[in-house]
Amino acid sequence: MQPEEGKKRAAGGSKSGSGEGSAPRILIADDDLQSVELLEAYLADTGYEVRTATDGEATLRETQQWQPDVILLDIMMPKISGFEVCKRLRANSSSRSIGILMITALDQSSDVERAVEAGTDDFLTKPINKTELLLRVRSLLKSRQNQSNLDRALAYIEAVERGEK
Repeated sequence: MQPEEGKKRAAGGSKSGSGEGSAPRILIADDDLQSVELLEAYLADTGYEVRTATDGEATLRETQQWQPDVILLDIMMPKISGFEVCKRLRANSSSRSIGILMITALDQSSDVERAVEAGTDDFLTKPINKTELLLRVRSLLKSRQNQSNLDRALAYIEAVERGEK
């Protein structure tokens, strides 16, 4: 049984916005229904908006349409692997800054190296610890917000230097 593609869920709790007062968006990309349900349960009551994708192609499509803040990306997926999805996301300017947390049953150091080479921000090995997952997601969201603030400040400084402000 496969999870429903692109399913929208509010993960409950208060909305802890990531810009313009909206809830942070988390995309779970995994073809295993039990893993998806577990991750959704871990994210419940966080205030995050959650969607799912069940293969690499759906992950790329959902990312382009929805622009999540963080992707929980399984490596072993049908159609396109998580490694390749990560590479493609990093190669695209509209998805380059999305936080990517690779989650997998693979536990060889070479797998971690491949994930880093593909452009992942972080890596978790199954079984997933809830506290560790939530801390890493929060860290990726904070990092994304800090980068956004820095980009705005640099744009402002450049505008001032050009005499536009």
